[in-house]
Amino acid sequence: MATHRADEKRFLDDRYSTVPVCPNGLNPATILEKPVRERIVDSYFWKDQCFALNEADIVSRCVSHVTFIGGTYGISQRPSPFICLLAPSDEILKEYIGYGGEKFKYLRALGLFYVRITRGGKEVYEWLEGCLGDRRKLKRRGRDGVRLTFVDEFVDEMLTKERVCGTSLWKLPKREVLEDLEVLEPRVSELGDIEELLAEEEDDVQEVRNGDGDESERSPGEEFGEEVLEDTGERMDVDTADKGDDASREERS
Repeated sequence: MATHRADEKRFLDDRYSTVPVCPNGLNPATILEKPVRERIVDSYFWKDQCFALNEADIVSRCVSHVTFIGGTYGISQRPSPFICLLAPSDEILKEYIGYGGEKFKYLRALGLFYVRITRGGKEVYEWLEGCLGDRRKLKRRGRDGVRLTFVDEFVDEMLTKERVCGTSLWKLPKREVLEDLEVLEPRVSELGDIEELLAEEEDDVQEVRNGDGDESERSPGEEFGEEVLEDTGERMDVDTADKGDDASREERS
């Protein structure tokens, strides 16, 4: 009788073979680039912690092991636990970003990154823009070491850049295009109406310019002495000390 052995590499390549493609039309098994997938399946963390996980296990692994965001890091380009745990189902994705994300910031970051690489433009904007007000700090690890970032900064990168966490992102349609197609409603910034803010800023700049204009009418050097008129009728600055010296010379003569 043949013995069946689980193959972690085959699991990674074929784990979505019985389900349709992602909502954005991409093959879930090839979302990550081939070099990254190979590093993941060869890593000890994947073989020891990530093989044959269910949804509850993924959450516990994320809370216990994910302490920074990133794709691969270090000189050897080791895959991060963050990139190894990109396998949540649709049923728990909302928990990743919603209630669970409020308690565990890296769980939210993981869910948002998964939305960015698997969902269509409308869902990406709706999910990610809803977290632009999250100011919590995140540690980010890459080839150059660890640096500090924030959840909202991470979200902004996913909306504006083509490559994040060592992964090439599919080209996101511009928000203006989706608004013109009436797929999305115009976004209201947390700062308020941007046009009104720009108009107020222009008014403040104009007021400053008008205030400086009164001072510009003063002649240069006016603060250093009295002003007298020459025979030509032009104004000339004369220091009071020089005026006293001229008077003493006239008395001697």
